[in-house]
Amino acid sequence: MREASKEEIKPFLWRIIYSHMIAYFVAGLFAVTFMNYKEHFASDTLALLMRPVDSPIVALGPIFQIIRGLIIGLVLLPLRKCFVEDKNGFLKLALLIFGLSAVSTIGPTPGSFEGIVYTILPIQYHLLGIPETIIYILLFIAILSFSYKNNKRWVSILAIVFVFIICIFSILGYLSAIGDL
Repeated sequence: MREASKEEIKPFLWRIIYSHMIAYFVAGLFAVTFMNYKEHFASDTLALLMRPVDSPIVALGPIFQIIRGLIIGLVLLPLRKCFVEDKNGFLKLALLIFGLSAVSTIGPTPGSFEGIVYTILPIQYHLLGIPETIIYILLFIAILSFSYKNNKRWVSILAIVFVFIICIFSILGYLSAIGDL
């Protein structure tokens, strides 16, 4: 089996990073805006587990997704041909992400099988994150698939613009949270 060259690896990692960052940001905005995360995270139950949404470190969360996107890309690197070249590859990737990242996590995170079994969180907190998770996965797969189907320079330029805007919003959110804005 042939090793991937740097010319193959860099574009793959970049696509994963920007697909993840954009999907994460949009799904997070949806959750904060329409699912009332600010109130839920401040509740007696979740305040022990989650930082407030207006915490400075939470504001930097979107910019930290560059690192997480790179980690996801490195993990998926050996499997890239399975979903890039296979007819139903992106659907398989979506199922893989849903299964391993949401439902069957290693630890007892809210919304996961382990979380339902091992935590004392009420069921509504386990169900709360499902719409955000579904939106993230659908967007991530859609953006990634689009970038492969439209392997054009303008797609990468547009991704750079989106990532830049997300980073600016993240920095501005941080500055606002610490009172410097």
